[in-house]
Amino acid sequence: MKLLVTGATGFIGRHLVPLLLQSGHVVTVIVRDIERASVYDWFSLVECLEIDIHQDEQISIPQLSGYDALIHLAWQGLPNYNESFHVDSNLPADCRFLKKVIQNGIDHVLVTGTCLEYGMQSGPLSEEMETKPVTAYGLAKDTLRKYLQLLQKQHVFRLQWARLFYMYGEGQNPNSLLAQLQKAIDNGDAVFKMSEGEQLRDYLPVESVVRHLLRLVENPDCDGTINICSGQPISVRRLVENYIADKQTNITPDLGKYPYLEYEPLAFWGCRDKLQQWLNEP
Repeated sequence: MKLLVTGATGFIGRHLVPLLLQSGHVVTVIVRDIERASVYDWFSLVECLEIDIHQDEQISIPQLSGYDALIHLAWQGLPNYNESFHVDSNLPADCRFLKKVIQNGIDHVLVTGTCLEYGMQSGPLSEEMETKPVTAYGLAKDTLRKYLQLLQKQHVFRLQWARLFYMYGEGQNPNSLLAQLQKAIDNGDAVFKMSEGEQLRDYLPVESVVRHLLRLVENPDCDGTINICSGQPISVRRLVENYIADKQTNITPDLGKYPYLEYEPLAFWGCRDKLQQWLNEP
């Protein structure tokens, strides 16, 4: 397939692009800064378009034509989930960009969403549940999905909405839980300050996430919303303890130092029946 990818230098993109190439696909990436992209091993193997999708005048119609599918990963400003720019800036920019892509003939679009679209709902979360976002980020993503669904009434295209849960791995945001834990280990800290850690979450290594995204784009009949998740809840405390054990370090979790996040329920995880049924994923 001839694929157009945004967000190639982000956490997911830097892992997905080499996997797409290894699988025989022809890849063009859209980046805001070519110099930043040039440090990756895959840079010489892709066509690179320097475009800021927030600047409408930079988006040239011929550049967005002739692709079998778009994989849209780009989203600015994470992990500041409550900031209004997700709605004020990111959402309209994405709506304009994706509409232009679709109007110019790309009839297969894969966009990454977020489990924060579910809001404060607890327990196992399935794609059929009503979305109830309580953060600006969740609201912006949920609105983008609904906008694209409305756009399908005007233009014929296939939409795959990959609703991501929690991820970890090389290149993750330095403010994320395991990145901060690794920093504490590297610094030789005796303790790692964290919450009580009883909240249940759904985590996947980024290598599994990109494998699922590859399978999705290669199977366009698997459309609509699909949870990208493990389906197996794990407490944050156990996640941290397992990581410490894997690293064979003596750092001790210092529990209860931070409150639970007000925009997340205490226990939630994804249902992965659709992922297993449609893609035959274990």
